[in-house]
Amino acid sequence: MVEQHAARRTPLVPTSPGLRLLPAASRHILRGAAKVRLAAQRAFGVALPESACRAASQGERAALWLGPDEWLLIAPEHSGAETASALAAALAQLPHSLVDVSHRQIALELSGPRAALLLAAGCPLDLEASAFPVGMCTRTVLGKTDIVLWRTAADAFRIEVWRSFAPYLSGFLEEAARGVD
Repeated sequence: MVEQHAARRTPLVPTSPGLRLLPAASRHILRGAAKVRLAAQRAFGVALPESACRAASQGERAALWLGPDEWLLIAPEHSGAETASALAAALAQLPHSLVDVSHRQIALELSGPRAALLLAAGCPLDLEASAFPVGMCTRTVLGKTDIVLWRTAADAFRIEVWRSFAPYLSGFLEEAARGVD
């Protein structure tokens, strides 16, 4: 019990303008074929994207396409057990993998007119709105850190990062902000 509590402890994340720690969430990685996608979206309440690098959301729930047969499912933290149970029941007769990764990562939001510019300081992607529009998501790197990046608005990005790398990442963005002032 102690280990579980320690694993969910919120890391110290330096605050800077435009960067904020998002509320704790339930996260599951789902892998499976088309039948799994269809069954899971009914149970989860959000359409799981079929298109590469796209995200779909409904209220506080989101499904992010991470690969041809892989999605990151995000829901409010308090609904984690219920989400897992509903998905397990819906997928019981189908070959799939469903892994709870809630403890592994946290989410940061970077927003404001300089958000894409700050990310570009350490991310190799073209983050212009025409190349990386609202609703697009992908695995990438920021500095030396693996992340999942999702553009949630014209000037806002959700960054899913492993909990242990969050202080480094927020420090990296804080340093990048000094360079563009």
